[in-house]
Amino acid sequence: MPTIDELLAELPDTFRYSEALEQISERQLRRLLADGRITPVSRGLYRKSEWLGDDGLIEIASKSPQATICLRSALAKHDLIDDIPAELDIAVPRGSWTPETMAPVRWRSFDPATFSIGRELLDIGGGRSIGIYSAERSIVDAFRMRHLDGADLANEALKRWLRRGGQPSELLRVAKAFPRTITPLRQTLEILL
Repeated sequence: MPTIDELLAELPDTFRYSEALEQISERQLRRLLADGRITPVSRGLYRKSEWLGDDGLIEIASKSPQATICLRSALAKHDLIDDIPAELDIAVPRGSWTPETMAPVRWRSFDPATFSIGRELLDIGGGRSIGIYSAERSIVDAFRMRHLDGADLANEALKRWLRRGGQPSELLRVAKAFPRTITPLRQTLEILL
């Protein structure tokens, strides 16, 4: 009979119930749960107890493959603002289903035609990744949606990005897909440069 450590070695850092049953039996899985060696993240999703990744992002990525970190959360991940948002801003294409999560999420619906502009993948560990908008797209979105979080957030992110050597031409290239954003972005760039 395999030891607990041998059973644990068979499993990835994060896994679904069905993925676990491909490697070990249900009885062995229950034994690992009872011994505290694995921890439930959400219904049907588990992680090794010693794994130190972000449970919220793992849950979101496993429930919504198109989920993309956006707005305030993306700006924070790119270190363009000092905030630590209480909720994760997560974008999905408009019309997509938004799952119930234990993680605090503010779901945002973005136009499917522009959804993939500036979308990159962020490795969140456990063999999983989640979408995140690039720094340029995040700044454009902050200007585009400044009625939600205020113009100060967008201006601060832009200032930091420019101080790090960001090129205005890159930003304006992304902004072309969002025509109403170009004028306020150009006006702010003229003031800052």
